[in-house]
Amino acid sequence: MGYKQYSSDPMQEKLHMSRHPGTDPPQFETRIHAIDGSNVLLDSTYCYPRGGGQPGDTGLLSSENAESEINEVLPGDMILHPIENPELFETGDSVICQIDVARRNAHALMHTAQHIVSAIAEDLWGAETVGNQLTVENSRVDLLFEDKEVFNPDELVDATNAIISSNLAVNVHEWERSRILEHKQMRHTKFMHRIPSTITQLRVVEIEGVDLCPCAGTHVSNTSSIPQIRFHGKKNKGKGRIRFSYNFE
Repeated sequence: MGYKQYSSDPMQEKLHMSRHPGTDPPQFETRIHAIDGSNVLLDSTYCYPRGGGQPGDTGLLSSENAESEINEVLPGDMILHPIENPELFETGDSVICQIDVARRNAHALMHTAQHIVSAIAEDLWGAETVGNQLTVENSRVDLLFEDKEVFNPDELVDATNAIISSNLAVNVHEWERSRILEHKQMRHTKFMHRIPSTITQLRVVEIEGVDLCPCAGTHVSNTSSIPQIRFHGKKNKGKGRIRFSYNFE
């Protein structure tokens, strides 16, 4: 679902939070704020850090005299960019960061599809999404049912694909915490207690007429760009729980 720890740390601009759609992230220039072991902390970054079931970005960091691959970007008060060769860089260096665009775009497609899957499962059967994990090739959603015998994967796939084909806008908002908690159509608010009370505004993702929930993940701008999903597998995960897996046609 893409929600994760929000930070009010002013030392780093987390540019992915204000950029929508979350596809085609730009190459960007910034400076190294600090180096901690293999982790580079940048003054500003478009990189998405692992969280909410979505993997962190990978890419390439380069300066005038050095270049190193960026491994999966990790969350923290300041986003961490683990690199292969930290000894080639110094604090204060001007650097260029290139995100793996194909990987990011695949995650944005999968993440937006997951919002639809979760919304449809709740609308059809009252199933609550209690976990999810996205990858480039396959993704899964863990659903909690009062009676999991009602679950029909073909019905879920058909309903999800109908929404994908409906040309619906995907919007991002910055809303006050109180508005989120009071909104009758808001989904997935049980995690809100994990976010410090000092964070008063949160990012909300809306798929028009389908889903509305707090989410810091990356998404496409319209459902029409998402390929049709297909059923990849189902596992029973204990009392009332089913793991539904899907990929793209």
